[in-house]
Amino acid sequence: MGQDPEAIRADIERTRAEMGDTVDALGYKADVKTRTKEKITGAKDRITGKVSDATPDGQQVKRAASTAQENPLGLALGGVAVGFVVGLLVPSSRVEDEKLGPVADQVKDQVKETGQEALDRGKEVAQEVAASAKETAQEAGQQHAEELRDSTQERAQTVSR
Repeated sequence: MGQDPEAIRADIERTRAEMGDTVDALGYKADVKTRTKEKITGAKDRITGKVSDATPDGQQVKRAASTAQENPLGLALGGVAVGFVVGLLVPSSRVEDEKLGPVADQVKDQVKETGQEALDRGKEVAQEVAASAKETAQEAGQQHAEELRDSTQERAQTVSR
């Protein structure tokens, strides 16, 4: 018949806690301004992280400049490819669509293909240049080490005499 007063009090406390959680959740859902700020802040943080990850550091910029000086043709091809891609990303106007129509689409497809090929070739050239620079640096390091070893041996012989 009757319930234990302690069980009733515990049930009331549990219900109050659940209602408090529910009220908090409803309050959060109703607070559009705060949720919007949180989403914007989260998106900003993600974008900032991606930009900082994608931004080259000083060493990378120096290496790229060196590569560009050693291979201006590869740099030119890469620039042309980037220009084509950027041009393709710019939306066309209504007048362009009406006047050029299917011909523009065909040209865009061909330009995309050519741009991708140029970009791929630019990547290949950059990789070849990087590999060549690495080999040259290794060879120079080995040569310097040999010269240093020879110089050290000569000095050791001189000192021992």
